[in-house]
Amino acid sequence: QVQLVESGGGLVQAGGSLRLSCAASGRTANTYIMAWLRQAPGKDREFVAAISGSGASTNYAGSVNGRFTISRDNAKNTVYLQMRSLKPEDTAVYYCAAGRVVDTVIPYNYDYWGQGTQVTVSS
Repeated sequence: QVQLVESGGGLVQAGGSLRLSCAASGRTANTYIMAWLRQAPGKDREFVAAISGSGASTNYAGSVNGRFTISRDNAKNTVYLQMRSLKPEDTAVYYCAAGRVVDTVIPYNYDYWGQGTQVTVSS
């Protein structure tokens, strides 16, 4: 079993920056794919970014590519999402997820989920 806890969400003005953290506990492994996904009110959960177990490979949704950066510190069992140039359309609950997945962009492929952290971007 793996437990994931997100933190770092909050209110920020458009154009600002925010860093989210995801702390993992329980049984974890460097082979887990770690990812961030988000869900706005009334919308489906969507993929944001993923990172391989070693951290050598990353993948981003087109809407955030160039603005967001995912990273991980395996010694701390922690994954980060650095968000820059935030836009109002980035407003959502952001979830941390983990699993041994092949297609990282499919939300249902992940086995473990955090409770989410709210990110609100004002205009």
